[in-house]
Order: sequence, then C-alpha cells, then structure tokens
Amino acid sequence: MIEEASKYLFQNYGRLPYFFEKGEGCYLYDDKGKKYLDMLSGIAVNALGYNHPKLTKAICEQASKIIHISNLFYIKPQIEVAKILSENSFGGKVFFCNSGAESNEALIKLVRRYFYDKKQERYEIITFEGSFHGRTLATVTATAQPKYHEGFYPLVEGFKYAKFNDIDSVKNLITDKTAAILIELVQGEGGVNPANKEFIKELYKLCKENDILFTVDEVQTGIGRTGKLFAYQHFDIQPDIISLAKGLGGGVPIGAIIAKDDIAKSFVPGTHASTFGGNYLSTVAAKVVLEEVLSEGFLDRVQKVGEYLKEALKIFGYPVKGLGLMVGMDLPQSISAKEVMKKTLEKGLIVGTAGENTLRFVPPLIITEKEVDEAVDILKEVLNVN
Repeated sequence: MIEEASKYLFQNYGRLPYFFEKGEGCYLYDDKGKKYLDMLSGIAVNALGYNHPKLTKAICEQASKIIHISNLFYIKPQIEVAKILSENSFGGKVFFCNSGAESNEALIKLVRRYFYDKKQERYEIITFEGSFHGRTLATVTATAQPKYHEGFYPLVEGFKYAKFNDIDSVKNLITDKTAAILIELVQGEGGVNPANKEFIKELYKLCKENDILFTVDEVQTGIGRTGKLFAYQHFDIQPDIISLAKGLGGGVPIGAIIAKDDIAKSFVPGTHASTFGGNYLSTVAAKVVLEEVLSEGFLDRVQKVGEYLKEALKIFGYPVKGLGLMVGMDLPQSISAKEVMKKTLEKGLIVGTAGENTLRFVPPLIITEKEVDEAVDILKEVLNVN
C-alpha cells in the first residue's frame, strides 16, 4: 500500500509508515490492532477525540438527510452555529469556509475591502516572525517564515514582518498604508510560543491609536484549545476579526471568520464566497463541538489538565510553554524532536513537532490526568529519564 501511495499520491508530505483504522476517546488503533495514545489529535483538530457519541450520531443522522446544498439557500445549522460563535465572542457576523488557510484568506480580503470601501489606500498587513497562516499564496506570504516562501516567488504584495513580542519592531513598520495587524496569540508551527500580555496590551493600544484593524488568527488556538473558547479572551482585548478552523468541526472540515458588524458589511454579494462553506454536514458537526466545549465545567477542565500537563513535563528539565492544552517542550539541539516523535510512535504515543526543535502536545480536549501520566511515562522511556 505504501508503494501505491508513492506511485499515485503527490509526495509533498513526510508521511510516517502507519495506517490507522479506528479511534476511541483519546486513542487510535492501527491496522494491526496496536493502540496509540494521541497527543496530537490531527494537529489540534479532533477536539472531542474519536468516536464521540454525540458528534458521531449527529454526523450520521445528517448524512442520511442532506450533506450539501449550496449557499444559494439558507442552512439552518449554519445560522445556529453563527449565533453561538457571535454571542460567545465579540458579536458581529460570521462567514464560513473550509480550512484555516481559507479563513485567513477571507480575513485578508475583508481587511482590504473594508479600507477600499472607506476610500482609503490601506492594504498592508503586519504579521510576525515565526507565524504560520496557511498555504495559499496570500497566506503563505503572510507567514513570516522564509522556508515556506522558497520557490513561490513573486509573493503577494502588502505584507511586512515584525518581531514577535517586540512592540518597537511593529512601530517601525507602520505607514499610512498599514491596514491591519494579524497575529497568533500562541504561535503554533513557530514553536508553541505564547504572546506576552504586556506586548499584546501595547499592540492593541497602538492599533486603536492608528485606526489599524486588530485581527487574530485563532485557527489553532480557538474552540477551547487554550482553556477559553478563544485565546484572545486571555488578553482583555476585543479583536476586529478572528479566523477559525481546526477544532471547530471536530474533524469535519470547516473554517470561519467572525468580524465586527461595520467591517462585515464590506462583504456584499459577489465579493467573496465558498461553495462548501458552512454546509449541512460541517455545521451540524460544529454545533455539537461548540455545545460540548461550552457545557458547564468543560473549559475549566481544559485549563486544569493543561496545567497538569505542563507541570508533568517539567520533570525532563526542558523549557515548557503554552496555554491550556496547547503545550510545547523545547528540546536541546543534541536531541532531535523528530527522532523523539518516531520513537514515541513505536511505543504507542503520538506527539508532534513545531519550530526548530519543539515537541508539540495538542491532545483531544477530553484528555484526562491519567492519560497525561501515560504519555509522560512513555516519554520517560524515550528520553531515558527515571
């Protein structure tokens, strides 16, 4: 089968030689029946783990009715999900698409269209070194990591890169063309790097003083990942636009942006659209995920287990960072994060990597302390820690 994959699939992924056939809770099972504790959850996607009874039931029931029509018609669960997102954020309106890259693409277009409608020639967006915003040509340009740019020149005009957690570097880039700041409040692919609260406070103030839109990429940090529904809620700010995806559908592809009403008005019919965005199947799944994440005690539990995970990882003596259940552990250059990932897989533990040499832990939000202990025990074996 791997030979057929090499023959028929693009070879643009560094795939590992495993085939998973089913999952239950926080565990996956391969085609040989071996069990794996999943601390990666499809890269922060499977918020409710595997075979969640409510999510599975809702998807199956909806699939037997309508999977997709189009946005030429009203879709009831799409409206219901938009209401939940709006009422549990900063208000405003919701646009649905299919992925994180599409969400950020929509965000970028909305920023430009907003200032176009205001008859202001402002289109530049400041992002941050170490960021990751997607794989489309615009979002890969927004991603301030040169390794993702190689081979795709010329890039899209209108992006500038500041240093993360450095307010002076932002000030030095602002011009009369600056339209927005786009930031991840915890950088994911960049190495699980949380933003400094004082930096965000100053950045937010700077945006307000200069009529610059403050936009937040919540693709990975949103939907409870950091212990609050959205990461911005840790920082006492109110963004103008946020982008969402990953955990929103619990595994079913869906993305979204939420924008303040006066900004959302710039997307009139014909300006932007998505064929599959917010269809029946994806929004039915998203509704279940949101109802579960917003249920009593759920987010408190995420914060509690996240703190437990960070404390448990400190036994290794390496820097541990993150918010909620988005946690990174920096390894020294003498230990390869990718090699550690491969060795943990052999022992039945799935972890990820990020940045230059960071182990990434983004497990299902339903994980327990007992399962954290199991993961740490396997890591002890791999890292030779007693």
